[in-house]
Amino acid sequence: MVIEQLNPHACRTYLIGEEGGEEVALVDPVLEHVDDYLRLLEERGLKLTHVIDTHTHADHISGAAALLDRTDCEYVMAEKAPAQCVTVRLGNGYVGKLGSAEVKVVYTPGHTQDAMSLLVGNGVLTGDALFLDEGGAGRDDLPGGDPAAHWESIQELMRLPEDLVVYPAHEYRGREPSSLEVQKKSNPHLKPRPKEEFVQYIEDLKLGPAEWMEEVLKANYACARDPKAAWIPMDVAACEVKGTLEHGVNDLQVESIGVEELRGRLNSGDGPLLLDVRESEELTGELGHLPGSRHLPIAALAKRLGELEAEKEREIVTVCRSGARAHTAAQIMAQAGFGRVRVLAGGMKAWREAGYPVETK
Repeated sequence: MVIEQLNPHACRTYLIGEEGGEEVALVDPVLEHVDDYLRLLEERGLKLTHVIDTHTHADHISGAAALLDRTDCEYVMAEKAPAQCVTVRLGNGYVGKLGSAEVKVVYTPGHTQDAMSLLVGNGVLTGDALFLDEGGAGRDDLPGGDPAAHWESIQELMRLPEDLVVYPAHEYRGREPSSLEVQKKSNPHLKPRPKEEFVQYIEDLKLGPAEWMEEVLKANYACARDPKAAWIPMDVAACEVKGTLEHGVNDLQVESIGVEELRGRLNSGDGPLLLDVRESEELTGELGHLPGSRHLPIAALAKRLGELEAEKEREIVTVCRSGARAHTAAQIMAQAGFGRVRVLAGGMKAWREAGYPVETK
C-alpha cells in the first residue's frame, strides 16, 4: 500500500493506493494545491477515485469540493459530516478498497464530531485525533469538539497494533511519522489516565478558538471553492492544542514558584501581583481564588495585555487550577516583554491541599 505525503507545509495531504495500481485516493486535500494534485496524477497516469476528508477542517479550506467538480471521483467523509457536497458517508468499521488494497474506517471524534481515522496498509491516518510526539492532538475547543469523546477515540487508537505508523493531518515542527508504539511513549495524549482526568487536562489547556477558524469551518460546511472564502493566517499551528498562540510562544521557558514560597512572600508583605487566568465561574467555585488576586481569563489575555502595562516591571505570578493555563499565560506575557513572570506550581489545587486561605466571593 502506498502512503505518500504531498504538501510542502503543515497541512498534510496523503495520496493512498495499491502499490503499482492505477486507482488512488487523496486524503485531506488543500484547496490551494488542487492544480498541483491534478498535475501529479496526470504525470503518473493515476485515476482519482475518492477524495477523503478525515474531518471538517478549521485551518484551511478543503480541496475536496473543487476536486469533485474537476474529476470523476467521490467525496467521502464520516456519517456526521455537515459538508453539503459529500457524496459518500461512512460509518465506523466500514472497509473499502482501492484496487485490492483495503481501507478501514475507525470513528475517532473529539477534535470534531465528524472525525475518522483510516487504517491503510501498515499505517493509520489519524486526522487531528492524534498528532506526533509532544504535539499531542487536535484541540477540542472548536465547535463540535468534545474532550470526553476524544478520550474514547484515544482508547480505540491505543488498541490498534503498535507497529502501525501514525500519519497525522498536521505536522507543525518537522517531526517524522513513527509507530504507535513510539507515540505511546512520547505523546502526552496517549498517557494512560481516567476519562475525567483527561477531560480536565484538556480543559486546562484550551484557549478558545480564534474567530477566523470558525469562519473557515463555515466555508467548509458550504463546500467553498474560493480560496478567499475565509481569511487564514500563514504559518500558525492553529489546530494543535494552544494553537492560536503567536509563533514561538510555546518554546519560551518560564519559572515557577511553589505554594510554600508564595505563602511566605505574601505573609511578609513582599508579595507579587497575583494574576488568576481561569474563567470567572471558577473563582467562586470549589477551589476559590487567592485573596487580592487580579483576574484576566487566558482566552482574553493576549488582547488585554495593555491593561497590565503599568505592571510590566513588577513580579507577577500567574495562577490557574493546576498550572497548565498559568504556564501558557506566563509564556504569552514573557513574549510581550513582561520580564518577571512566574507560575504557581500546582495552581489552586496545590494551594488548597496545603490548607492555605482562599476567597470564594
